[in-house]
Amino acid sequence: MGLIYNVISADDHVQEHPDVWTSRMSKGKWGDRIPQVQRQPDGTERWVIDGKVIALPGGASDGVAAVGAAMLNTVQEPQRWEEVPKTTYDASARLQAMDMDGIDYSVLYPNVAGLAGEGFGFITDPEFELACVQAYNDYVIEEWADVSSRFVPQCIAPIYPVEAAVKEIRRAVAKGHKGVIYPAIPMHMRDGIPHVNEPEYDPLWSVCEELGVPMCFHAGCSPKIQYPPYKGMLPEVAAALRNVTRPISSSKIVPNLLYSGILERHPKMQVVFTESTLTWGAFTIESCDYHAFRMRTQTMGHPVLPSELFKRQCFFTAWYDQNGIKARRYMGTESIMWGTSFPLTTSTWPSSRTYIDRAFKGVEEVESSRMLWGNAAKLYHLEV
Repeated sequence: MGLIYNVISADDHVQEHPDVWTSRMSKGKWGDRIPQVQRQPDGTERWVIDGKVIALPGGASDGVAAVGAAMLNTVQEPQRWEEVPKTTYDASARLQAMDMDGIDYSVLYPNVAGLAGEGFGFITDPEFELACVQAYNDYVIEEWADVSSRFVPQCIAPIYPVEAAVKEIRRAVAKGHKGVIYPAIPMHMRDGIPHVNEPEYDPLWSVCEELGVPMCFHAGCSPKIQYPPYKGMLPEVAAALRNVTRPISSSKIVPNLLYSGILERHPKMQVVFTESTLTWGAFTIESCDYHAFRMRTQTMGHPVLPSELFKRQCFFTAWYDQNGIKARRYMGTESIMWGTSFPLTTSTWPSSRTYIDRAFKGVEEVESSRMLWGNAAKLYHLEV
């Protein structure tokens, strides 16, 4: 497909509909453990997985979907499925929403399955976890990628054991997935999971290298590293605070990856820090270099500067930050992608072009083209 609008959104979300898992998982085997929408005593509807009510990453109110950008009141999430806009869960309707916003391709992340695929991380039954993961991965191919090549599917994986994650990644990529979504702090998901820096995870990084697909860490998958809103805050204020701290929480994840040795052991692995924004990223990378120098890490088995590792293998995504574009000189335009974050409340839809024009004012076309579509097209092997 050729480009029409010259924008590839590197961070969008599918809103999974109520039949995603109930139509793909055995009722006889799994019963009511299957992810499903259930009516609550107060008349609202919520997603329930393995008997647990799941909170979605929404606006000022929890709901049955995280689709605030598509609602008339963008801070109030729908309380019943019948209120959910079709543009958020139907591929054909989503194409129309993309055209309205001037988007050529949309790289897809989950909602119910977790921003970073962590939605099933609390499940201690590995067979059930895998069944939930596989149902989601098949759904994204069957109901999105098979509808249009403008959708870029990315798979999730079981959190643990690593061998199960690697096997599912191979299966999913063979079906057409172009990226892997995984929690950056898997040990926060449940007890007994080793630290992500352990060599035990090397097969996970290696399979991404081998298959030529990026490893994508979406911000916000670990509430433990985010600042909890004060209980006395108005819901809208608390939501604003969460939406600020969610992207910045990656400031703890990026340095770990740059210092961990993972990128040095796996020099062909590409990593995306999704919903990261840019300004703090430049500061973080500069700080990593400074403290690597002060601690003499280059004499301790880490010969490559963190900034060099970042530019060689990493990407940030942005979607509104005008000031962040000014940081491109330090981060490198080859390491930046753009997105709309549709249909989350924080999305720039349907005014993404306004934000793009503001952020890229005065930026040379060769640079803006890389950030708006060129880097994403290369990373995901898109024919443009």
